[in-house]
Amino acid sequence: MSELERIPGTGKDGRVTKKDMLAYVDSRSNNGNSIIDTPPATPIIAVPSPQPQPKVHVSTSAGDEIIEMDRMRKMIAGRMVDSKRISPHVTSFVEADMTSIVNWRNKIKNSFEAREGEKMTFTPIIMEAVVKAIKDFPMVNVSVDGDQIIKRKNINIGLAVALPSGNLIVPVVHNADQYNLAGLAKKINDLARRARENKLTPTDLEGGTYTISNVGSFGNVMGTPIIMQPQVGIMALGAIVKKPAVVESPEGDMIAIRHKMFLSHSYDHRVVDGALGGRMVRRVADYLENFDVNQSI
Repeated sequence: MSELERIPGTGKDGRVTKKDMLAYVDSRSNNGNSIIDTPPATPIIAVPSPQPQPKVHVSTSAGDEIIEMDRMRKMIAGRMVDSKRISPHVTSFVEADMTSIVNWRNKIKNSFEAREGEKMTFTPIIMEAVVKAIKDFPMVNVSVDGDQIIKRKNINIGLAVALPSGNLIVPVVHNADQYNLAGLAKKINDLARRARENKLTPTDLEGGTYTISNVGSFGNVMGTPIIMQPQVGIMALGAIVKKPAVVESPEGDMIAIRHKMFLSHSYDHRVVDGALGGRMVRRVADYLENFDVNQSI
């Protein structure tokens, strides 16, 4: 083992490649000596090897099925573990009253689809509110590079999409603040459609600065999403459900049936404190609850 550890690597970050191993074996068999017994012509900079992830021994029973992870699932697993290791996650929750938006969408969805050939879902409406909140709190639109904070100029919103295979992919709406509501609807529908058809380009997956994930599409009322590195925030959108709620009116408080949705904001506590993370998700709810139902689209 000590001999293997001293083999100089020519790969990225000094990693030992298959070619290095074959060259070593060939040299050792020809000379009878290890190539590492001879000092290299140029100094080798030692690069710490990444710490292997602890492996838990799992027993199996008769009838259990063993399924090999595909390449995408392995990549997702690695990134999620890395994100939890890198970022101390904190999640804040806010419940938003979506009644006005639900009624507005029900009123315009058929005419919008007939005119534009696209569905108006809740996702573009919520993404628009997220973009507005990011403009109010730009320090959630940042990345961390060592001891430096990179404040992003562009607002590029990633959108988590579940694939038919069960895997997850996150295409990006670049410069989301430059779209109106109709434009966001078309862009989001296009990305989601091409994601499910495996037609996304590398550019579609690059440059995200903040992410939203619609866990409500699976009937979940809330979730605690994991941050997409190197971003510092992600928001989960819960299912919109009817529930009784206290409503203030000129005649006094009353109980009414309202459409409610939980917003879950996970953020990197290295640079986003509870006050900022909590105010940001509260601001998203405020924009949703004050949605202009008289706007033309």
